[in-house]
Amino acid sequence: MGRRNSLGTGQRSRRQSLRASTVYGAVPAVLAGAYAIGTWNDGDRGPMLLLAAVMTGFALAGWALAGRIARTRWWIVIQTAGSIVNLAGAAALGLLDGGVAGPLGTFVPLSVVLLAIVVPPRAFLLPAAAGALAYASLVIFGETPPAAGYPLVHALGFACVAVLCLRHSAVLASLRRRLADSSRTDPLTGCLNRRGFDERAAAALTEAERTGRPLTVILLDLDRFKEVNDTLGHRAGDELLARTGQELRAEVRAHDVVSRQGGDEFAVLLPNTGAEAGALVVDRLRERLRTCAPASLGHATFPADATGLTGLVHVADQRLYRDKASRDRRAPSAEAVAGARTGVRSASPARSVAALERRRHSIADPGWMSITQTCVAMLYIALFANDHPHRAGMVALSVWGFLTGLAVVARADWLSRSRLARPLMLAFAASSFLSCAAVATLDGGVDQPLGVGVLLSIPLLVLGMRPEVTGPIAVVAGAVWMLVGVLVGDPGGWYLAIQLLGTATAAVACAVQGRAAARQRRMLTRLSRVDVLTEVLNRRGFDERFAAEVADARRTGRGAALLVLDLDDFKTVNDTQGHAAGDRLLRWVALTLRAEVDAVGRLGGDEFVALVDDGTDAFAVADRLRTRLAARTGASIGVAVLDVDGDDFDSLYAVADARLYQQKKPRKRYAHR
Repeated sequence: MGRRNSLGTGQRSRRQSLRASTVYGAVPAVLAGAYAIGTWNDGDRGPMLLLAAVMTGFALAGWALAGRIARTRWWIVIQTAGSIVNLAGAAALGLLDGGVAGPLGTFVPLSVVLLAIVVPPRAFLLPAAAGALAYASLVIFGETPPAAGYPLVHALGFACVAVLCLRHSAVLASLRRRLADSSRTDPLTGCLNRRGFDERAAAALTEAERTGRPLTVILLDLDRFKEVNDTLGHRAGDELLARTGQELRAEVRAHDVVSRQGGDEFAVLLPNTGAEAGALVVDRLRERLRTCAPASLGHATFPADATGLTGLVHVADQRLYRDKASRDRRAPSAEAVAGARTGVRSASPARSVAALERRRHSIADPGWMSITQTCVAMLYIALFANDHPHRAGMVALSVWGFLTGLAVVARADWLSRSRLARPLMLAFAASSFLSCAAVATLDGGVDQPLGVGVLLSIPLLVLGMRPEVTGPIAVVAGAVWMLVGVLVGDPGGWYLAIQLLGTATAAVACAVQGRAAARQRRMLTRLSRVDVLTEVLNRRGFDERFAAEVADARRTGRGAALLVLDLDDFKTVNDTQGHAAGDRLLRWVALTLRAEVDAVGRLGGDEFVALVDDGTDAFAVADRLRTRLAARTGASIGVAVLDVDGDDFDSLYAVADARLYQQKKPRKRYAHR
């Protein structure tokens, strides 16, 4: 099931990308069709309308076939080929209209910008090269531009926008990949968590079914691990689990999969491994863990033991418990645990995600846009405007735009953390657009080489920031550009309309892409911080919530306390009733805790933590939780008060953990219900 869901999500994403490509490819055709009808008495309007109709039909066919194409392994090749065909069509439309300076002359570079938004970065190089050739054909075979340097400025300006959009998309893609990795990784051991294991196991099983090769699943359960926690504390138990994950990964092959399923339960996936080889791996793992973390193990092999993942896990679980019953299981000694703890390496995922990383990039991108566009403007002034009457003014405005953009890029990190970010970025956007409008005015109008600067910044601004913030800015910028077009020079109504509509299309595409990326990012962020079994916070999520809540408690002067909770004799549930029963009990415990406390986390196994607002009531909250949980299980709860028992998580945890074990007394085994 996990594999089918994963594939379904991937296919939906590919289908959306394909359909977006077809829609954006149809935009030049639709605009050209309207232009051809509106200017029918001019030359070549019949062929222009026919070509626009063919391109529209091609886009409709692509939309209809997107779902089928998304299921093939050649989808990127087909998308790239379709993009090149659309670029050729846009170039043909531009040539029928006279070349780069006509109303349709920006269709090719605009199409490249749209492709930079939707095409995967690894597949963008070929369409970009095709776009460069298409635009070169407009320059070579079209009419002479009205001003020297017009093709160069437009080509470089649109290229800068495309590169920055592509860079922004690549950054977001990297962020999503790292969030996805963290959502599948156990933060304590660095192994896959249950979600990650289920996805990898389902994919490996599908491959085994396709190729006919065997697949072995190994389950292992540490011997009497509960006694380590009860006698040496949870911190020692955590470090022993981290060492176990470390040893398992060191013993298996690089492409094998090691997962912490929860508590002291681990799973190993061995692709292309039969029953006999799997049994040898079991023996090696048992021997490797014998001194530091002795364990009971069971394995099952596809297709000999079962043909589905659920069946394999069931058979391996049965063999694990037979192994458990056949051996004299003993907890590792304190000396062995101490030796294991000294060899623990940090298991933090290398691909970390900074909380403000996306915001920092979104702030820096408009700054880079200002830098690149002003550099293009100064290049034009230096090469083609030596005798321009307003050369000094254009240089001054370009230098101002360069310096303000440089300041935004240099201070992007500070701005991402500052409450002044929004007003300062709004002021920067206003300054940037007004400077570009002034440069366009001095250059002779929006149909001159530097006239496109106002419009070029709009798509990237919308891509990186919230539409509700940038929407009004984009509207005002478009109105300013239109005003310059009406008052300065004589670009013509169709030129103004098509350029503005083309930019609006790119802005809408960026807004849609930005919202989709933000939605996916929020989902992945939640998955990376939530325990897959109980849906309370995992260790990573609770650490972040704890830091935020403590900072707020200190700022407001209210108290706070940490609760550490441990179920009594939980191990017997797994051992006598099976892991499924234990999972059901853990989910019920999490639900019960969340009904009483907002900030609840599961650190692993049957160990939960909670943060309560008022430290003076924490002991009463602990008593109430103990009473509520008694309906199905006994529980020991330790309490530590902020700034009384400690000032950070580690110190509070140590005190609460010690108080938890003071509660534990020899008692009759609890009958879990």
